[in-house]
Amino acid sequence: MKIHRLLLIAGLCGGAALAACAGEKKEGDESAATASGGSPAASATTDAGAASFSASPLTPESGRKVVPVQVETDAQGNNKFTPNKLEVHQGDVIRYTLVSGVHNVHFLPDSNPGAKGLPAQPSDLLQLPGQTLDVKVTWGPGHYYFQCDPHALLGMIGHLEVED
Repeated sequence: MKIHRLLLIAGLCGGAALAACAGEKKEGDESAATASGGSPAASATTDAGAASFSASPLTPESGRKVVPVQVETDAQGNNKFTPNKLEVHQGDVIRYTLVSGVHNVHFLPDSNPGAKGLPAQPSDLLQLPGQTLDVKVTWGPGHYYFQCDPHALLGMIGHLEVED
């Protein structure tokens, strides 16, 4: 009986992970979140100046830089961002580059309460080695959290400090 429950739970978790990997959004997702007392995924970040991910290279503002972050599943099977702690400035561009595996980048609203200007949605999945996603830092100074949705529970998280 216990094995059946474990298989059921594993199946449900696997289905949730697949939905996260596929980036599925079903009609009514936002209303379901609101009805359950939560907030829609984009509510904390939907403002006119919200950043977004770009598959095309972005140019940092004058005097600012591109900050590289490798996204990978290493030879030991660890899913990680390298580095996973970043210090950046407004106007910098963070360039996420896939080394291996299949990953995304998501600045979760509930993990960044009150944050304005963060990308409103998770990035598309990075699937091909060398594929990049850029995001220009347009949000204010502070500490921010990001993750790979399918691998967050396996420790694929990052922390970002935006300085003046």
